[in-house]
Amino acid sequence: MIETSTPARLRVAPSPTGDPHVGTAYMSLFNLAYAKRTGGQFILRIEDTDQARFVADSERQIFDSLRWLGLDWDEGPDVGGPYGPYRQSERLETYRPHVDQLIADGHAYHCWCSPERLQRLREELAKDKAAQTGYDRLCLGLTREQRSRLPGFSQTPVVRMLIPDDAPGSFDDLIRGEVKTPRPDDQVILKADGFPTYHLAVVVDDHLMGITHVVRGEEWISSTPKHLLLYRWLGWPAPAFCHMPLLRNADKSKISKRKNPAARLLWFREQGYLPEALLNFMELLAYPPVVADQEQQSFDQFVAGFDWAKVNTTGPIFDLAKLDWLNGAHIRALADAELSDRVIDFWNQTGQTPAATPGRDSGLILRQATPIIKERLTTLRQAAEWIDFLLVDDDEVVIHDDARAQLPPQAVELLSGAIEALVEVERFEPADIQAGLRDRLVERAGFKPRVAFTPVRVAVSGKRVSPPLFESMVILGRASCLARLRALRDHLAD
Repeated sequence: MIETSTPARLRVAPSPTGDPHVGTAYMSLFNLAYAKRTGGQFILRIEDTDQARFVADSERQIFDSLRWLGLDWDEGPDVGGPYGPYRQSERLETYRPHVDQLIADGHAYHCWCSPERLQRLREELAKDKAAQTGYDRLCLGLTREQRSRLPGFSQTPVVRMLIPDDAPGSFDDLIRGEVKTPRPDDQVILKADGFPTYHLAVVVDDHLMGITHVVRGEEWISSTPKHLLLYRWLGWPAPAFCHMPLLRNADKSKISKRKNPAARLLWFREQGYLPEALLNFMELLAYPPVVADQEQQSFDQFVAGFDWAKVNTTGPIFDLAKLDWLNGAHIRALADAELSDRVIDFWNQTGQTPAATPGRDSGLILRQATPIIKERLTTLRQAAEWIDFLLVDDDEVVIHDDARAQLPPQAVELLSGAIEALVEVERFEPADIQAGLRDRLVERAGFKPRVAFTPVRVAVSGKRVSPPLFESMVILGRASCLARLRALRDHLAD
């Protein structure tokens, strides 16, 4: 068990470069869980130093999507805190003194190489299959004037780290133990536009914000030696490192927004997944169930026994079929009234409220139908598909082709008998409707129930598969049911 007696400070630091990636929520989940487990703090920092890829609305989407999941932060750009500001673009004056210190101490140097020269260098190294593919240190030890006399000169320099011979070749990871790493190259830490690169900014910010544990994806393992050097050179203690396995598609490729719509965090909200189900799903991607053989669990249960040693480093497969199953399980665990509220909130938030004929209230009908569609729902979005036939006028029911194909040859006779039976039913309740139809069509006419009730289902709903028939008929009312039965019978009789 990892020591949890000392409150930990953890952060997630997404870049506002487009729709939030599901990986942001995945990392936030584990950061927040450990912060809560230790009674510590969870910080949200916006890493917006890449101005070329900045997307104006992305920050708000990050806030909204994480809050939708309940992954709330103790400190951040919108809530403040003692270590702000929490946007890197607002901290530019913070980084420069540390760059100057690194240069003065001989740990960094100016590089005036133009982008064109660097591109040619990369191409040549690749062509020669060189073992060392990093920067060739052409600018090291040169003054600006000396370098300007050489080809490939750029007026505005960047600043690079000077990697020493004794650069770290491994580090300890709370999840993976000792991790071997390749030798780092002379990484750029300050760009020509005056903005720091990720490598410098993350170290400075994590130190100044008191971050005790850096939890990030395994793609950053090769960068950790650079960060450890910066901590050493600046005289700061390094945090603990935890490198999570990357989320994978079914073909084991890294999940990306270009290839998989589910990589977009907002996609799950648009599709009608419950936030608690998505959290449950992400917990199980790299971690065993809290209770063996019981995959449905709450975030509080996850937090209560959290331990980095239990994280599985094998790249987890992002299996949407499993998410669908979990979401359905969480839906069925909701009280009917709460489920109705969730669906209506989903409609309002996504603009997907189904159209209803004047006189029919989609919200009211949903609340009436929730008990009979609940077992059939995988996502909130599907609710509208299950109740659409309840929202339209009787002459607007669409008879689907697969439903029409199920009609028996005796459909006209069965519909006529059903009409007679429904006229005679005293109480228009599910049990009485079923008893009346069974007596008229099964007991007296001699049809099997499946054959007898199929034309009634098709006439009432237009579907081959619908919510429970008799309960649906009660929601519609006797007059609408009779009108629909007569309409289909007369259509088939023509």
